[in-house]
Amino acid sequence: MPSLSPVIAEIRLAVRTALAGLPEGSTVLVGLSGGADSLALTAATVFEARSRGIHVLSATVDHGLQEGSSLIASTAAVAAEGVGVEDALQTRVEVDRSSGAGIEAAARDARYAALAGIARAEKATAVLLGHTLDDQAETVLLGLARGSGATSLQGMAPMREDEDGLRWIRPLLGVRRETTRAFCAASVLEFWDDPHNLDDRFARVRARETVLPVLEAELGPGIAEALARTAEQLREDAEAFDEMIHETIEDIVEHAEAGISVSVAALAANPAALRNRIIRLVVDSEFGVSLTRAQTLEVARLVTDWSGQGPIDLPGCSAARSGGQVVFAARS
Repeated sequence: MPSLSPVIAEIRLAVRTALAGLPEGSTVLVGLSGGADSLALTAATVFEARSRGIHVLSATVDHGLQEGSSLIASTAAVAAEGVGVEDALQTRVEVDRSSGAGIEAAARDARYAALAGIARAEKATAVLLGHTLDDQAETVLLGLARGSGATSLQGMAPMREDEDGLRWIRPLLGVRRETTRAFCAASVLEFWDDPHNLDDRFARVRARETVLPVLEAELGPGIAEALARTAEQLREDAEAFDEMIHETIEDIVEHAEAGISVSVAALAANPAALRNRIIRLVVDSEFGVSLTRAQTLEVARLVTDWSGQGPIDLPGCSAARSGGQVVFAARS
């Protein structure tokens, strides 16, 4: 028998590891764009799923942003059927161009909502996404450029579970993009190259095509791997912080008439990093709002530097000091 191509072996191993935590006989949905990353993921998932009795579906989301997008989606579905997917699904979404978040973010939100809806309808246990180590490095680099803080620099999680219990899994976060292309070549799979991936109007494309190559040339090879390692280390730190916060928060938070309150003394007793995380978590959990660093620090001053100021207007709520409590109340 001919030896197995190393690139095929690498991607199959990554997928096998990712599927190990799923129940036998479950159903997974692979998000398939038709590009090399998602097509390699789909083919490897079909192969690895057989021994576990896992059912593999694919879903291709047509954003309608490019001419011929419906044909691209149909071609991807045909490719999925060609590698053995049980049901290659397609759906069309409307991208909200007026959201103010940018076309990339709006398209991503629409895509994820569509994938979640299909997964629920098909009773899938998990959605598999084809992000690679290169995507992770670009995410961390863009987070650094925005000064977004540790949360953004954690990049994309290999696995997360949403509020409905659906798992979102990225098996290829340790795999280079060039490996997925080599996988497709070795497997004789034709993939689609999205022209948006070369459009320098998008910050991610500039990071990929210009910034990372310059960093590699000036600082030496291995920049993408180093950025991905940074994300992994920060994610480990964040998980430890989150565990500490949830242990702490039960003792210092109380429900108030119009919202929720936190003990000033308890917040003051914690280090600044933990205090700020508690403030952000309380506001996010209660009001569904993500505070900026500037907003978080302004709330923290109610604890560390209070001279009668307040209330502080925040998105969806306000914060004020009342006695020994910082009270977060819904804005009417």
